[in-house]
Amino acid sequence: MSTIDKEEAGQILNDARLEKGLTWRELAEQIDKPLVWTVAALLGKHPVPQATAQAVAEILNLDADVTRALERQPYRIADVDLATDPTVYRFHEALDVYGQALKELIHEEFGDGIMSAINFNVDFARQEDPQGDRIVVTFNGKFLPYQW
Repeated sequence: MSTIDKEEAGQILNDARLEKGLTWRELAEQIDKPLVWTVAALLGKHPVPQATAQAVAEILNLDADVTRALERQPYRIADVDLATDPTVYRFHEALDVYGQALKELIHEEFGDGIMSAINFNVDFARQEDPQGDRIVVTFNGKFLPYQW
């Protein structure tokens, strides 16, 4: 029995998806899961429930070792190399510029606490604009008050 890690499984899966000509959105719809969660999970950032992993394996003709890797609990650690990718870097830049303001607004509107990144949804959409289409990313996290 071969054991591959979640990152390698994600690469194998992504190659199979591209070979089949499926977009991430189409794959997410086929497994009835949210778009951004699907991409993150299938690239290794979430454990994929067994039934979902099996459905993906059937759609993409993946081996059992890939399915087992998808089901495992990931290590969620910062990837220094990924942070230098221009697209990912812009998210860091946006938080560098607006993070303090968002923190102030959370405290003003909700009190002393944080936005959960565990009880959390993220959505992605394209918004047509005559000056150039726009990217809309929505973070939706539960407020968690600090408790003493």
